[in-house]
Amino acid sequence: MKKVVIASNNAHKVEEIKTALDFGGWEFYTLSDLGVVSDPDEDADTFEGNARIKARAAYEAAGCAALADDSGIEVDALDGAPGVHSARYAGAHASDDENNEKLLAALEGVPDEKRTGRFVSTLVFVDDDGTETVAYGTIEGKIGYAPQGSEGFGYDPLFYPDQFDGARTLAQVSQAEKNAISHRGNALRELKAKLTDKL
Repeated sequence: MKKVVIASNNAHKVEEIKTALDFGGWEFYTLSDLGVVSDPDEDADTFEGNARIKARAAYEAAGCAALADDSGIEVDALDGAPGVHSARYAGAHASDDENNEKLLAALEGVPDEKRTGRFVSTLVFVDDDGTETVAYGTIEGKIGYAPQGSEGFGYDPLFYPDQFDGARTLAQVSQAEKNAISHRGNALRELKAKLTDKL
């Protein structure tokens, strides 16, 4: 069996990764599953840089293949913010609700046609031998005016993907519907294709 540690303890994220990378003989573990503590400073200024920091740290700590994701939301009217600071937008230990409130406050008075943005996900996979595979995914949409839905996490309740014609947020759809179009889903499909070519 191939052991892969996912550099996250986010249950939503881990389930999405396990479902997408369904290679036979691969077993996925979180850091806590393995009793590994890995909490490096994510001080890069790109999603790829932060994903690499997390993947390398998990690889060293666990001694096996590792996968890390760094993702966030980029809002055009805010010159790409929150970007790499998405998880900490309202402060180091901010809740999803606090981050969403800050984003809505920053967009106060911004008209509908200028509330465009995207979710971005970058995955870095470090194999047993230390080689890296990098994959990217995005999803375009608009930022709403109030949270809608309870299925998602992070900024999902504010984000209306273009695929749904502004009718539903990412928090108003099932996990399966979200995975089919999401930034992380797209990045995972690209990663799976790249790893399949290598296997």
